[in-house]
Amino acid sequence: MKAKEIRELTLEEIDRALLDCRKEIFNLRLQFQTGQLENSARIRTLRKDVARLETEKTARRLADAK
Repeated sequence: MKAKEIRELTLEEIDRALLDCRKEIFNLRLQFQTGQLENSARIRTLRKDVARLETEKTARRLADAK
């Protein structure tokens, strides 16, 4: 997910996307441990998406506090 796409989301959509990403990371980690994971790079991509989403969430919270 690109940063530009994230900026267009509402706060509720960001929270939902974070939850979805974290669930998918959990499932991919399980697949990795059992040897069923085919694309291990997907975990890294999702972790970066989570970081982008959290960064935008924090930036909005700080902007509202001012």
